[in-house]
Amino acid sequence: MQGSDFFETDFQGTGAIMASLHVITHPLIEAKLTRMRDVDTPSAEFRSLLKEISLLMGYEITRDFQMKTIEVQTPIQKGEFPTLKEDFFTIVPILRAGLGMVDGLLELMPFAHVGHIGLVRNEETHMPEEYYYKMPEGFESSVVMVVDPMLATGGSACDALSSLKARGCTNLRLVNLIAAPQGIEAVQQAHPDVDIYVAAVDQGLNDQAYIVPGLGDAGDRVFGTR
Repeated sequence: MQGSDFFETDFQGTGAIMASLHVITHPLIEAKLTRMRDVDTPSAEFRSLLKEISLLMGYEITRDFQMKTIEVQTPIQKGEFPTLKEDFFTIVPILRAGLGMVDGLLELMPFAHVGHIGLVRNEETHMPEEYYYKMPEGFESSVVMVVDPMLATGGSACDALSSLKARGCTNLRLVNLIAAPQGIEAVQQAHPDVDIYVAAVDQGLNDQAYIVPGLGDAGDRVFGTR
């Protein structure tokens, strides 16, 4: 989409419930994402691109953060200037691929806290299974950004969001690079109160529940595993 770097839509799948979907488009994001899709892009470059796109997406993800005014003494005189109302934000990567998005967001928000949710995909059922959970103290009252490069079936995202809600979180955002329509629909039906931020919506899923055309297994490509 030329001439715009951000748009919102109520994505509607086959269900009746709609959730807010924010598609972040920008020439730099699109060019970097195309390079990530290339099967010949090595892991080191893939990781670097993932960090860079995460940082660029962060500008839109944080656009509505609340502000307050404080008094500051400049070299010339005192003045009233805007600053963040709160500085406690939590980034929650879904292990393991989500780790690749943390550094970019931390570069933008070095004051943010980081929690972790470990979910592994059962290769037979294609459903996620939780194996790890660790969060900073008091995170429940913060803005919580759940990050994972791929939103495929939506199973991992839905389980992670449900787990966080069960522990008292009320201000959640889901951040993905690429989403399949099936994953968007699954999240909007299970969590219609959670905004979804993506850089691209792809065609769908193949019979192994991988996004098509996608970019392959993000975790494997980030860490150079198979």
